[in-house]
Amino acid sequence: MKGFKVTSLVLLLTALGISAIAIVQTKFNPDGAFFLIGKPPTGFSDFSGIYLNGRRLRRIPTQSLQLNNGKILHYKTLVVKQDDFRFTTVTVGGVYYTFSGKFLRGGVFAEQDLYDEQPVLEGVLTKYKNGKKVADAKLKFSWFGGT
Repeated sequence: MKGFKVTSLVLLLTALGISAIAIVQTKFNPDGAFFLIGKPPTGFSDFSGIYLNGRRLRRIPTQSLQLNNGKILHYKTLVVKQDDFRFTTVTVGGVYYTFSGKFLRGGVFAEQDLYDEQPVLEGVLTKYKNGKKVADAKLKFSWFGGT
C-alpha cells in the first residue's frame, strides 16, 4: 500500500506540473578554493583566496582566507549556506577580514563541470587594520576544487 501512495503522489504532482524531483532537497557542498575574478581592487592586492574544506580533504587547504605572502587567517565565525555565506577571520598582525555574500549555484561543486572565471560566489569583502575599515569591495569569485 505504501508504494501505491508514493506512486499516486508522484502522478498527482506530475499532473499538476510539479516535478517530483524538485521535492527532494538537493545536497549543497561548495568545498574548494574561491579566487577573485579579475584584477584585485585597491586594498586587496595581498588577497589570495577563500578556502572551504568542511570535509577536511587533503587536496584542499584548511578552511581559511589566505594571503599572497602565505599568511593564513582562520575563520573566527563562519556560516556556509547557499544564500548566506559569511565569515570573520581571526586577527593576524592587526588585520582581519569579513565577508558577506551568497553562492550563485547549488549542488556539490566538485560534481559540477565549472569552468575558469565562472562566477559561483559574490559578496562584499571588507578588510580591517587595527580595528578600522581600510578596504571593502563587492566581488565575484570562481571555484577550484584542488588537485
